[in-house]
Amino acid sequence: MNKVAFCFPGQGSQRVGMGSEMAREFPEAAAVFDEASEEVDFDLRKVCFDGPIERLSETDVTQPALVTASLAALRAVQARLGVKPDVVIGHSVGEYAAIAAAESVNVGLVTRLVRERGLAMAASRAKGAMAAVLGLADEEVERLCAETGDVWPANYNCPGQLVISGREGGVAAVAEKARDLGGKVVRLRVSGAFHSPLVEDAAQRLEPVVRAAQFGELKTRLMSTVSSKLETVDRIPGLLVEQVTAPVRFTQAVQGLLSDGVRTFVEIGPGGVLGGLVKRIDRSATAVSIGTPEELSAAEASLAGS
Repeated sequence: MNKVAFCFPGQGSQRVGMGSEMAREFPEAAAVFDEASEEVDFDLRKVCFDGPIERLSETDVTQPALVTASLAALRAVQARLGVKPDVVIGHSVGEYAAIAAAESVNVGLVTRLVRERGLAMAASRAKGAMAAVLGLADEEVERLCAETGDVWPANYNCPGQLVISGREGGVAAVAEKARDLGGKVVRLRVSGAFHSPLVEDAAQRLEPVVRAAQFGELKTRLMSTVSSKLETVDRIPGLLVEQVTAPVRFTQAVQGLLSDGVRTFVEIGPGGVLGGLVKRIDRSATAVSIGTPEELSAAEASLAGS
């Protein structure tokens, strides 16, 4: 049987206008923006639809905005397509959207949690840098980080694309060594060394909020990109705290889903980033991205047999 995974994107996929077309065309999507907007102290709908991109890219705004746009797209998919996922997965903050997609939390609660996560990460005292290392084996980049110090693997995106995170000096040193080995390095525009031990203060701030939240039973299986395992509801609070400082193991999680029989990956939300990563992990997998009504129409045909 061809199993289907719904995938939810992380920070970096945000764009001005995200969710606007879905909200215009689908009342179900518009309702998500209404529900989420009640939970935050800024005009979430306006910043998603109109920007500016500088405001939309502020960590404490990006995170609730991205999750809201993803869940709005999910409601449109549910309204239009008869496809139900066998499993859900999220990249970094996208894991919150995945948990909501599994019906463990509602839009209001997930928006409050993600807003707190964004505020905690934006307020972290640990300033640092992040960079994508392209063209080297993961093991090689891990070795460079270990021998350099003050820099850690942060995002295992696909084979040959590993994001590193750490203090400025450590990131710069690994970047130089990676280039000497024939790799390419792309600096990320971020305000801190996310997914590294340096943001432990953000994890500590988030923990009481996550521990106090009530998570319901998962109605769909959840693949964690923290543990790269299928997880149970009792594990969710701990994983969401650990997620702040732990690397995102998207490569390993997708490989686990492939082994479990998943052949179709539906990215739900803006950007189209995850679909591209899935194809780099396994070229034979089917990957579609749905963030607009046009993409939803295009996906309808390719998912008809799923």
